[in-house]
Amino acid sequence: MILPVTEPSHAVFLSYASQDAEAAQKICEALRAGGIEVFLDQSELRGGDAWDQKIRHEIHDCALFIPMVSQHTQERLEGYFRHEWNLAIERTHHMAQQKPFLVPVVVDGTRDQEALVPDAFKAVQWTRLPGGETPPAFVERIKRLLSPAPSPLSTESGVTPAISEPVRASRRSKPVLLAAVALVVLAALAYFLANKFWIAQHATPETAARAGTLPTVFNPPPHSIAVLPFVNLSGDASQEYFSDGLTEELLNSLSRINDLQVAARTSSFSFQGAHPDIATVAHKLNVASVLEGSVRRSGRTIRVTAQLNNAVTGFHLWSQTFDRDLGDVLKLQTDIATAVAESLKVTLLGDVAARIELGGTRNPLAFDAYLRGLRLTRVATNEREAGPALGEYAEAIRRDPNYAVAYATRSLALLEGVYSWGSITARRQRAETARIDAEQAIALAPGLGLAHAALAKFLQYSLDYPRATDEFERALALAPGNATVLYEYSLHAAYMGRSNAAIDIARRGVALDPLNLLSHRALGDALYFARRYNEAIAAYQDGIAVDPGPAEPYARRGLAYYVLGSNQMAQSSCEMKPENWESWFCLALTFDKLGQRLESDAQIKKMTEFSGDSLAYQYDEIYAQRGDRDRALEWLETAMRLRDPGFRRLKIDPLMDPLRKEPRFQAIERGLKFPN
Repeated sequence: MILPVTEPSHAVFLSYASQDAEAAQKICEALRAGGIEVFLDQSELRGGDAWDQKIRHEIHDCALFIPMVSQHTQERLEGYFRHEWNLAIERTHHMAQQKPFLVPVVVDGTRDQEALVPDAFKAVQWTRLPGGETPPAFVERIKRLLSPAPSPLSTESGVTPAISEPVRASRRSKPVLLAAVALVVLAALAYFLANKFWIAQHATPETAARAGTLPTVFNPPPHSIAVLPFVNLSGDASQEYFSDGLTEELLNSLSRINDLQVAARTSSFSFQGAHPDIATVAHKLNVASVLEGSVRRSGRTIRVTAQLNNAVTGFHLWSQTFDRDLGDVLKLQTDIATAVAESLKVTLLGDVAARIELGGTRNPLAFDAYLRGLRLTRVATNEREAGPALGEYAEAIRRDPNYAVAYATRSLALLEGVYSWGSITARRQRAETARIDAEQAIALAPGLGLAHAALAKFLQYSLDYPRATDEFERALALAPGNATVLYEYSLHAAYMGRSNAAIDIARRGVALDPLNLLSHRALGDALYFARRYNEAIAAYQDGIAVDPGPAEPYARRGLAYYVLGSNQMAQSSCEMKPENWESWFCLALTFDKLGQRLESDAQIKKMTEFSGDSLAYQYDEIYAQRGDRDRALEWLETAMRLRDPGFRRLKIDPLMDPLRKEPRFQAIERGLKFPN
């Protein structure tokens, strides 16, 4: 028989994998600071205790069982924590379904639907506490669950209580009953608002939905729209590049219309091939309307059918079929964008056609080559794979030497690899070609925001930060709805120490591109350099939830843990995707702080074998953190001699703090002329 808990001692049992000890300690300390007694085995067990007997006793007597779920529990199919979980599940068999007992928490980006946990865990509400950071709302929730007389209407167990016979209250008892109900409602409302505020600041839309914090009424911005990939009806799968590219150009055309908020390409195209319903797309992208359609191409003739739907009401707003010669694609984009704007009752100001068609081409062969380049750029992951895309852009420019958009797009494609592909000499050559392309695009179309963003990115690479800032600001003014411009500008603003602007712009990027890892990573970077590390961790985790494949967000999350002093969490995060130089860099720092100098040196060796001196700035950071000022300053001067683009971080880099009072460091910082 399970005895009721009669004393507050060890009211909560915290179960975790050993690798999550730091996160467990944070949760434990937060609960104890709120007056809650917690059993945490590493601090409670003493010599002479019979381990298993003690654990069984604590799980038998605790009021709440909090299992911590993470990537570590995912990777360990055996472990003592699983024994604890099974004991807790066994105890629930003796409980009423309405009794709250299981309170699972997730301390990283692990998705609940993929978690390797007992089914009973999935039947209750989960809470996300990134890295163990515990908000007051969670502490209050635990206090409420531990109250002597929990409400029988509690849904913590995940089961709705059955409807019972109504209880007839006496005239005397009604005021007391009403007062009690009012207190319960007020307490629940206070908890709900506090918890909603915390999750709104730290969670993704998916995690917020799991916690029940999304608004019950769908209320997207009124002039917001997503453009789904138009279906290729040409009967030739090789023509898909054309339908995809035309969709992207339509999306870009709409983004140039004032007052329209257009979901970015990566998020919209994430639904390609999935055949989702309009409501699903709208809710995931937070848009009020959705444009979809099809493309049929036959030689120089194309037929485009477009349809606009109101995602809130479900009503069809507009549809039309366009038959055009391939040379009239620019006019086609203007016609569709104008029709969409008018259907959404957006006031069209100025010469809309001039803005939409700016920098484009009426040469069908140039346009076709450009679209092929776009497709190849999307899949390129290294210098060799980027070559064919650059070749297609060159063909587009050969066909139409005045094709400004092709120059700007090729410039950005060239700059994509200057931080990681090839030798230092090869990178400089690519950067110089990118500069020429960007300047040519601006000469042909001075109002093309993408061209100014490309030039700004080159100037940033070249350490000309004042001019880069001017160009980024020009790009943002010309293309405030372009996700690429928002992404690049937010990073630059963060590097220049303009933290508030960087965070605001990055959040706009997330709103436009919520299903793109890069937008969440940019927000994480902006928060990291603003030294808001816990928020940065949450942003990186949101990115990992969107796309768990790439290594960079794991490494950057690890750096945020590192500067917080959570070295074991840093190591764990960086080791999740170890075959990447950013991961080696993070581990070099972390191993040294953990007293493992040989392991740290091994990571530095990996970096040098991979990139030689091209990571000079990162070696500087490592030795600065080690306290080896002489070697750090030597690497700083080497980085300066090589014009290392990593210097863009110097002004606000927390890893460089140990060197800031050094005269040699100060001289280099002054020479870089960071804007105020």
